[in-house]
Amino acid sequence: MKRSAVSRQLSVLLLLLGGPVAGQTSVSIYGDGRVVVRRSFPQALEKGRNALTLALDETDLATLFSPDTSVTVASMVVRPATERAGALERAVGQTLAFVRGKGDTVRATVVRAAPPQYRLADGRLLLVEPGEPLFPPELVRTAPQASLVLDAARARPSTELAYVTEGARWIAVYQAVLGAGRASVSGAATITSQSVRAESASIQLVAGTIGRGRGPPAFKTLGMARAAMVAQDQESVGEEAVGETHVYTLPARINLEPGVPVTAALFPRAVTAVTQELIVPGALPFRGYLQSAPNPAEPDRVPVQVWYTLARARGSAFGERPLPGGTMQLYQADSAGRLQLVGEAATDHTAPGRDLRIQSGDAFDVTAERVQTDFRQEQIPAAQRGVPARQRFTASYRVTLRNAKALPVTVDVRETRAGQWVVVASSIPAEKLSAAEVRFRAAVPAKGEATLTYTVQVES
Repeated sequence: MKRSAVSRQLSVLLLLLGGPVAGQTSVSIYGDGRVVVRRSFPQALEKGRNALTLALDETDLATLFSPDTSVTVASMVVRPATERAGALERAVGQTLAFVRGKGDTVRATVVRAAPPQYRLADGRLLLVEPGEPLFPPELVRTAPQASLVLDAARARPSTELAYVTEGARWIAVYQAVLGAGRASVSGAATITSQSVRAESASIQLVAGTIGRGRGPPAFKTLGMARAAMVAQDQESVGEEAVGETHVYTLPARINLEPGVPVTAALFPRAVTAVTQELIVPGALPFRGYLQSAPNPAEPDRVPVQVWYTLARARGSAFGERPLPGGTMQLYQADSAGRLQLVGEAATDHTAPGRDLRIQSGDAFDVTAERVQTDFRQEQIPAAQRGVPARQRFTASYRVTLRNAKALPVTVDVRETRAGQWVVVASSIPAEKLSAAEVRFRAAVPAKGEATLTYTVQVES
């Protein structure tokens, strides 16, 4: 294409993230701070070579491309936002106003920026700046500027561009109000922008683990400048699987401003079944040799973990939707009906149909003590010549469970161990949950206690 034709197609588009044109911006935000920005401009492209200039703010320009498969970015030149020294260089030969004090200005022509040389109106020269220069707008780039050349395989009615930047994150927080075997669950996503601006943008939140091939660019982070803004909508958040991620599309367009959190509900409030478990973790190491307790006669206070399982069966409103990883807060009403925070835990991404299981903390009124009552180590003769001898370890334990509640409780004592091992004796039957885990389910009476004894053998 001839140079004149390229010049005729040259247009200047000011793209400050979140420009004034509504409906032109779409933003995908990832939990690790990455942001995919997609912009559509009314600038038509002719078949062949087209040139345009964009002013971009806080953008990783190395990632800029056209999502339109018929358009290729042929070349790009990036110029940073104008600094004082650069503006003076561009002003060589021009006459500027210089501020010397309140109400005191002088005009001088810039002869050279470095070393400084300025010509006054009477022809005399100054070898220092006459004051603080006032620059006309055409000499200052207020944002980094990219000059692009695009090759279009066919005429296009608009210009589509996309790029990856950094500077916004989102987190999911869920609240479950516990009742008698039921839980009322709600959840919301909160978006916080450090540097990304977008006006009336379509927002997608991407949940999943996405690899990173290079480190993030260094962008300055703005502090929390204004109060939080909450955006709730009666419409449901759209959700779909894309690759190995899930994408949540907020129902309304929102504005992104650095330092201004935006919150939107992820799904309508749902009611589901909930079960509680009290679990005492085991004493066996998962791998390696069994060892005698440092002080076998001294009881060891062990935590009684509190676990909740929220049912998410397929076919239910709560079970059919995936849940992005975040934080689950558990609330329960006191005798006056006031909700109290009774547990909090991080959650992983949860696929549809998979129950949500979390450890909320440790029990207060249910306690456990464990003591090792016996330990033996013996050598097992080799089964045949050339085979090394094996070691057999036998350990016995006593677990005392105490319940200060006015109601009876059930406590699970669980032992988990890899390799060959067996429970050879126990006061409560051992239930095999998997190849590596067994459970002793103990009933503890109200304001009473229960005792579990068991013996395990491990060969190494």
